[in-house]
Amino acid sequence: MNTNSNAYTIIYASVMVIIVAFVLAFTSSSLKDIQTKNVELDKMKQILSALQIDTKGQDAEALYKTYIKKDQIIDTKGNVVAEEGGFYNVQSEDKLSLFIAEVDGQTKYIIPLNGNGLWGAIWGYVALDADKNTVYGTYFSHAGETPGLGAEIATTGFQEPFKGKHIKKDGQVVSIAVVKPGKTADGQEYVDGISGGTITSVAVQDMLKNNLKDYTSFLTK
Repeated sequence: MNTNSNAYTIIYASVMVIIVAFVLAFTSSSLKDIQTKNVELDKMKQILSALQIDTKGQDAEALYKTYIKKDQIIDTKGNVVAEEGGFYNVQSEDKLSLFIAEVDGQTKYIIPLNGNGLWGAIWGYVALDADKNTVYGTYFSHAGETPGLGAEIATTGFQEPFKGKHIKKDGQVVSIAVVKPGKTADGQEYVDGISGGTITSVAVQDMLKNNLKDYTSFLTK
């Protein structure tokens, strides 16, 4: 009896281990799917924010499908590599994401931005009018900039002044400068940086310049 009892115990334990492992794997997979979906929705909201579209209380995915017509992949020469897939594409030396939107019947181009702030990554999107020159809107965010200082790049107060600025001069991409309040920039249009957040302000300036540089061929075609 003891032998049989021990055998049954071992079998029961083994079965329970398998069941628990299955449940954990299923739960992990389900959570991963949810997390992936949340990341995708957040990205859609960021892109829409650059287009000045409020997603609060709205179906962000439906809005994204309404306004975003293409998520292309282009190369550094401005040629289209793929008509879709840019949403998932990681920026590389020869493959760049480009989002094409239509707002009130007007074409907008959205370019993703990535850079480094004072304490970690910063990122965002810049939306341009059909002339590939005039800023229609921007979105900036960060991983861990200082609250009340560098973190202000994520506020409308910092982002609004970029609207209507131009990234080109005499047909060349020169980007937009971010300067200390009261200062100016030669050869570029500019916006005021954040008082006390100089390093993060300069980081946004560098992020814009470095990322737009990769799109020079597309922007000057």
